[in-house]
Amino acid sequence: MMGDGMRILVVEDDPKIASFVVKGLKQAGFAVDQCGDGEAALVLAETTAYDALIVDLMLPRLDGLSLIQRLRSRKLGTPVIILSAKASVDDRVKGLQAGGDDYLTKPFAFSELLARIQALIRRATRAAEPTRLVVGDLTLDLIRREVMRGAEVIELQPREFALLEYLMRNSGRTVTKTMILEHIFDYSFDPQTNVVDVLVHRLRSKVDPERTRLQTLRGVGYALRPA
Repeated sequence: MMGDGMRILVVEDDPKIASFVVKGLKQAGFAVDQCGDGEAALVLAETTAYDALIVDLMLPRLDGLSLIQRLRSRKLGTPVIILSAKASVDDRVKGLQAGGDDYLTKPFAFSELLARIQALIRRATRAAEPTRLVVGDLTLDLIRREVMRGAEVIELQPREFALLEYLMRNSGRTVTKTMILEHIFDYSFDPQTNVVDVLVHRLRSKVDPERTRLQTLRGVGYALRPA
């Protein structure tokens, strides 16, 4: 679950809103620090590695926009969600220009705040996404678009490559025909069509002639497992 081992700083001077947000984040598995003024937040953000900041705009001692500007001028790229009672487009633009990554207007549902935090953290950590996928003796190089089984290079058609990449990203999990249709073909066919069976058959003949890696779960879907 996203949240485990991740730390968030909540900068909010309204005790009611602060406790509502802190409680919800803790229940979602995040470690949470909270402070009620911009200067204290600046010190915390510079001395602690946070995965995201939630910043109210109307803060004592140093307002939210100035806090974000100072963090950015000091090359701190931590994702920031701005909370504000101001709903105008101008205010939203100012917040994003100051270096905020997202903007949520009060009052807000906690579920929406949580979804936005998770999206921001995913975006921030995506840079570290692997360039190679490995399942057993199969290796897929996402940059060179090359597939190897052991030391042997395997030539795949674009759709075969896309299917293998999808199966490798979901290694050990069952993917259904519908999931494959939507992911590989970009739109929903009639699920009765055999286009997926044909594609899986072609891929299996190239990467798994021994039928030990790419398993068919009858009536359910397919799963790729280490041989």
